[in-house]
Amino acid sequence: MSVDPNDSALSPPTVPEGVPQLDADQVLPTPHQPELLIITGMSGAGRSRAAQALEDLDWYVVDNLPPHMLIPFADLMTPDGGGVHRLAAVVDARSGEFFDRLAAVLDDLQVRDVNYRIVFLDADDDTLVRRYESNRRPHPMQDGGRIMTGISRERALLAPVRSRADVLIDSSHMNVHDLARHMRDVVAGETEEQVRLTIMSFGFKHGIPLDADWVADMRYLQNPYWIAELRHLTGLDAPVADYVLNQPGAKEFGRAYVAMLTPILDGFARELKPFITVAIGCTGGRHRSVAMTEFIAAALREKGLPVRTLHRDMGKA
Repeated sequence: MSVDPNDSALSPPTVPEGVPQLDADQVLPTPHQPELLIITGMSGAGRSRAAQALEDLDWYVVDNLPPHMLIPFADLMTPDGGGVHRLAAVVDARSGEFFDRLAAVLDDLQVRDVNYRIVFLDADDDTLVRRYESNRRPHPMQDGGRIMTGISRERALLAPVRSRADVLIDSSHMNVHDLARHMRDVVAGETEEQVRLTIMSFGFKHGIPLDADWVADMRYLQNPYWIAELRHLTGLDAPVADYVLNQPGAKEFGRAYVAMLTPILDGFARELKPFITVAIGCTGGRHRSVAMTEFIAAALREKGLPVRTLHRDMGKA
């Protein structure tokens, strides 16, 4: 049974000696190094939200994996990190009797020289009880009794793996967004903290893209469609691009738009919005918007930002 209550608050309980707390500068190995991340901890402490945060960072994540499956799961990683190299598994008490094998499996992973880390999510008892009561769901180890009975049983079961944790996260005073940011800080490299931009050209006559975060209108520029020798070309062709970008105000607009976007991208990354779509439109989506899309994308790439271009309507009549 998957339990991840919508915690209005996702400090710390007493930390056993030898279990490291998460420091601000503590990060796990670079994402290009093959790594298995094992997410475990108390039900209601945010395991599922932590897994979702990893998925957003392009980790391959499996929820509620039986411990004995960790070894074949780790075999998916390639030694040089060139293929599958970031795997995460949520392993917890839901696996029932299989959970007793976790300690032996962890020892086996060490013998096999598998690079793995354990992230243990915890919260104080009052917080866990409040989350379960607010969501009206039973604790997986409650067994018809009180919620506290289930919590106590789970704490006892998880104590050995908690003592082996590489990172302990206490989510008692975190909401779901705080926890997602915390997980990103644990595992994300510098490039993953950047917002990934899609600059999309489109034609207004075909409709504004529904997923656009910003929309800019290029219909203030003269339309190459009315130039006979340019009509059959697109904004990817040099004659059209030159015609569009050499008009008064065209390059000035492009540079100003880049200057507007640049300082806010870090903020979007902090607010867990890593994918941004900018839509650049003209009448048909074939000439002016295409040329401006390529101009803006090139300027952003010069700043080292990951940008892709998409020309939605360029091939339409």
